[in-house]
Amino acid sequence: MEGDPRHFESFISRLGFQIQQEDSHGVSMVWRGARYPGFLCLGLSLALLFLSVPVLWAILIRGMYSTTMSLWYFPAMNLILFCVTIFLLSLNRTTVIDQGSERVLLSKRSILKRRDLAVAFGEIAALRVGTDMVYSGFAVAGSTMGQSRFPTASLRLALKGGETVLLDRGSKQKIHDLALRINRFLDKPITDN
Repeated sequence: MEGDPRHFESFISRLGFQIQQEDSHGVSMVWRGARYPGFLCLGLSLALLFLSVPVLWAILIRGMYSTTMSLWYFPAMNLILFCVTIFLLSLNRTTVIDQGSERVLLSKRSILKRRDLAVAFGEIAALRVGTDMVYSGFAVAGSTMGQSRFPTASLRLALKGGETVLLDRGSKQKIHDLALRINRFLDKPITDN
């Protein structure tokens, strides 16, 4: 095994990988779950641009010590929002099960860093279909509402060393179907937790 399985645990309750390619040599899955918030931030950034450009223009014309300088936060907020947009749109996770090289390759990328994990078929003991208890992401002003946990169906590779690698989370039916699809290439037992 090359890489650290802990880097592939997700704070996101559901991942929802989509099959990108499937043939007799393997299967390739991709997750681009941050598209919706990324495009939402892009829309807000473009809307804020209509305020930021005139404010920036007025600051350049009137100088740093004018009353328009008190609106400096519009261009600054627009720049920050645009950076968040680029980060969210760059998030990408892929899982490739390559029967030719007999390896499972996982990749987690963003504009800031990339992490890879390679697991040989021989290191995999089983496919584990189970339930993860994940934290709810909802919290308001430091309340304890975000401390609740709820069950989510998950699919993991159970390694011979006792470690597990998260492949996907989703509905029970989707996870079960994905386990059967992946098992055609791995030929490992499917266990339930």
